[in-house]
Amino acid sequence: MLQQRKWDKRYWLALLLLMVAGLLMHISFWFTPASDLMGEDIYYIWLEGKRIIVGENPYARVLASNMRANDKYATYFPLAYLASALLQKFGFREFLDWLYLWRPLSFLFHLGIVALVLKFFYARGLWLFGFVAAGILLLGRWSIYVTRVHHLEFAAVFFLLLSLLLLKDRVRWALLAFSLSLGIKQVAIFLLPLYLVYLWKTASEAKRIKEAGMGLLIILSVPVLTSLPFLVWDAEGFVKSILFSATRAGSSHIEAAPSLDVLFSQNVLWVVGLKAKLPMLLLMGLIYLSFLREKASILACSALVMMVFLYFNSVLFLQYFLWPLSLTLLALVELVPPRLHRQQSTELLQQ
Repeated sequence: MLQQRKWDKRYWLALLLLMVAGLLMHISFWFTPASDLMGEDIYYIWLEGKRIIVGENPYARVLASNMRANDKYATYFPLAYLASALLQKFGFREFLDWLYLWRPLSFLFHLGIVALVLKFFYARGLWLFGFVAAGILLLGRWSIYVTRVHHLEFAAVFFLLLSLLLLKDRVRWALLAFSLSLGIKQVAIFLLPLYLVYLWKTASEAKRIKEAGMGLLIILSVPVLTSLPFLVWDAEGFVKSILFSATRAGSSHIEAAPSLDVLFSQNVLWVVGLKAKLPMLLLMGLIYLSFLREKASILACSALVMMVFLYFNSVLFLQYFLWPLSLTLLALVELVPPRLHRQQSTELLQQ
């Protein structure tokens, strides 16, 4: 008990120090004028909420596109847009009002990521190592970028990490957290096969199909339930908007670091859209197979899947770097047993 209290004291002191540093960093960007953010995604999330309120379908605009050139189409699942509309109905009508609410919420999700990572390391007795890992996620350049442009990344990554850390002991809650992550921003959709394989491997042979099916329903619950009204409203517009991320032109973003398919498409014109994703999907498929057949862990596989996405996806945004980074830091020490387990093993050996 004394050791547990000492552990808690170290953890909370470290978290308090990181919280102060993180708050100072976030506050430094809270003075950014709302007009400077009107070209960022956060503005268009507010704008799509406004469109919903006046009866406009945020997914309809993509129907006039060629599915290649981007015009800030609504490419996320509807959860963020519906939340924007709801908050505007509650009185946060102007973009600046929306920012007043979103900025502290974004900080809390960011701090939540730091708290989860810090606890994961500290439970394994890695005090200094854990503090450095948490510091990277708090004050590293990719986190600073997300803070500066006010993206949704912190919220989506928080629920993803929470899901993976709950998966062993609280499966249903873990699947619901993953569903929330997808509902906020579907970047982690490529991890869905890993979750299904995990449910298949951990269930008894007689219940594998049932557990995997039930798990899939929970994972899809938030995206599907929030999407149903828009599917009824305009199914074609909704489906094309969601698929637009897979078909959009890749050369318009960070041209100095093109993906393999972008390089090939310069000479082989048909290597575009979904066909261009085949190398990425093939590598991800091998990771899924490894998780099914070999002894690779789900954290390590998740980190590698998101790394393949980062390195091979046609379109590269700076906020994408945060996804594999968060998972890789956890995967580094995943095989280090928690201190409590080590103490129990020592006691059993002594007996």
